[in-house]
Amino acid sequence: MPTETDAVFKALADPTRRYLLDRLHEQNGQTLGELCERLGMARQSATQHLGVLEAANLISTVRRGREKLHYLNPVPLNEIQERWIDKFERPRLRALSAVKRRAEDAMTDKPTFVYVTYIEASAAKVWEALTDAQLSGEYWGHSNVSDWKVGSGWEHQRTDGSAIADVVGTVVVSNPPTRLVTTWADPATPEATSRVTFDVQEYGEIVRLTVTHEDLPSQAEHDDVASGWPAVLSNLKSFLETGHALPQAPWEMAH
Repeated sequence: MPTETDAVFKALADPTRRYLLDRLHEQNGQTLGELCERLGMARQSATQHLGVLEAANLISTVRRGREKLHYLNPVPLNEIQERWIDKFERPRLRALSAVKRRAEDAMTDKPTFVYVTYIEASAAKVWEALTDAQLSGEYWGHSNVSDWKVGSGWEHQRTDGSAIADVVGTVVVSNPPTRLVTTWADPATPEATSRVTFDVQEYGEIVRLTVTHEDLPSQAEHDDVASGWPAVLSNLKSFLETGHALPQAPWEMAH
């Protein structure tokens, strides 16, 4: 015969429902619309997940006018902890957990920069602007040169006629027109390699372009790209929306 504990375990077995609980832990009392916005999920699907959580007594709801607010209820989780965790060696488990966290922190201590911009263009146009050597040279001051096949090299070449590459790397993921991942390195120090991801999400007549630059060698490098990427992407946005880049190179102002 199913018990209340079974319902809790069933609810927690789904990653989407665990994500919803995490979001309510961060900010309690959210509406369905707020949760859907963060989840990127249709209201009907989110409602079904919330119904399972409510049936397991992991969340409770309160009406505020037309809105229904969702609140985390930690009591069932506490009961599971008392029954299934406390009887084990808690100090040993905590020590192991601390070691795991330190190991994970050591693996992810390199700075990461994320930038999001919205552009009135199609995903195909954004992809072309990022990967076409001539187009990228018109708004970036460098041409991105590659065949853009996974495993191929790519170069960020100057447009002054010298064809000198100031950045080199390898294409890691190439899924036109939605996702491009490359390594990124100065030819003078190729061992200091970072990683850049372009995610292009189309919505009607606009796209959301997310650029993630991770595994940066230092905080100084992070600060440098934090001024460089917004300048380049502002120029890209102007180029695609108006047909021409900004009248002055914005990265010069950034520096």
